[in-house]
Order: sequence, then C-alpha cells, then structure tokens
Amino acid sequence: MVRPTSLVFTGLALVALAVAPHAQDMPSAPAPKGASERPAWQAHGLKPQTPNSPFDELVSGLYFRSKETQEMQADDFNNPGFLSVEQGEELWSKVDGAAGKSCASCHNEASTAMKGVAAAYPKWNEKLGKPVNLEQRINICRSGALKAEPWAFGSSELTAMTTYIRNQSRGMPVALKVDGPMTPWFERGQSLYYQRNGQLDLACASCHEKNHGKYLRADFLSQGQSNGFPVYRLRDQRLVPLHERMEGCMQDVRATPFPPLSDEFLALETYVAWRGLGLPVETPAVRN
Repeated sequence: MVRPTSLVFTGLALVALAVAPHAQDMPSAPAPKGASERPAWQAHGLKPQTPNSPFDELVSGLYFRSKETQEMQADDFNNPGFLSVEQGEELWSKVDGAAGKSCASCHNEASTAMKGVAAAYPKWNEKLGKPVNLEQRINICRSGALKAEPWAFGSSELTAMTTYIRNQSRGMPVALKVDGPMTPWFERGQSLYYQRNGQLDLACASCHEKNHGKYLRADFLSQGQSNGFPVYRLRDQRLVPLHERMEGCMQDVRATPFPPLSDEFLALETYVAWRGLGLPVETPAVRN
C-alpha cells in the first residue's frame, strides 16, 4: 500500500510560506498505480455530479480518519454526537416563546417533515433577499412562529437542534442549488475558497484541494467536505458547527476570522456544500 505523503513544517518552513506567497503550495500527491496500492480514502470516492468539480472523486472526511473513528461514527450508541441528537429531539417538542408553540406545533414529526430538508441548505430566502443556512432558518422560526428569543451561535440548543434536523436527512445526498439568485453567493464563496489569508498566506484550497491525503504534521488532510457537520471533534470532546470550524481554520493560518453566520462564511458554506454535491449527509459525524 502506498503511504500518503508526509508534510513536516518547521519554524523556518512556516516563515518561508509567509515570505513566498506564490511558491509555497505543497506538491500534489502522486497518483497510485493500481487499486491494491490505493490508500483507504481513495477507495470510497464518488463521481462528481457537476462537470466543473475540482475533484476527480468526492470523498467524505470519514474515510480520512482511523478505522476506530469510523466505527465510532457508525455505531449510534457509541457516537457521542447522538447526545445532541437526543437533546434536539427534546427541544423539538418543547413549548417556548410568547406564541406558546414548539417546532412540532407547525411541523409535526421531524422524521417526516424534516427528511431531506437540511441536505438543501444553504437556501435562498425570498423575504430576506439572501440565502440562509440551517442555523439561521431555525432562529427565523423561533423569532417568527414561536415568538421566542433566537439561540446564540454555538449554544448547545442551536447546535443540538441543527444536529437533530440534519440527522433526519442522514444518508441522503447533499443537494443544494446554486443557480438563480444563489449564483452570486456561490461565486463569492468560490472566490473566498481560493483567497490566501493570514501570516501563512494559505487558502482553503491549499490544504483541502491540492493536498488532501497528506499529513500536515499530525493532521491527515481531508477534502474539507461539510456533509457531516455539526461534527463531534474528539480533540474538543464536543459538537462543532461548520462556521466554528471555518473560524478555526482561519486562526490556524494566523488570519482574522470572519464572524460566524456572516455573509462571508455563508457564501463559503454555499461553495463548500456544492463541492460535496451527492455525498451523503452524515450528521452527527465524528472527526479527530
């Protein structure tokens, strides 16, 4: 079996990245010669649904993780993210706000009403004249139908409800649309994806497009797909929303992050979801 290429960054190498902005891209991984030599993550690719995909194969982040992590995600009893699924299920039927309603008051059973819904987000909101992601849609319902206070980004309630609703689409393909009024947001997200940032002068594509399947120190780089979010990160021992992970990536390259739920991250979320069209929703996924 071919071992993935290792990338070891020393302090001098990091300085070189910042000083040489157009020469520091890491070399692409060598193509494996045969199926028997392919690294495990390459055996799980799906053919892209769009002709202009940046990948020959789409691979979920699940297959860049260890067998132990994969088994943990697959077992609903051992997957720690299911504690939030259970919390979300309780919140779904909990009456909250001046209207005396719960989510179930309007939508009834989540297993039916929410099936496939999250796979299409971010989604255009005609009233706001912009797309919204699932977290924003939840808070629109709270402010409107429930007459309740919106949940703060990163709160256990909002993350649990987001996880619970996305879990109703588990196994269904990511299927958002980027045509019509979504096109400018898609294009903005695409531009942000390739924009270099921070002291290290790296873009999202520097790791997740050009160098997936390689090690960056102890981190084995994936394609950066978003089909599993919110994900339970073993190093954090909690569920992490997508915009928080994006925020962390920007901090890692020593850049000033965009605020969670900002237009910038919303556009980036749109483009990243498009890159994974057809991948199954895995929420709650488990990652390192």
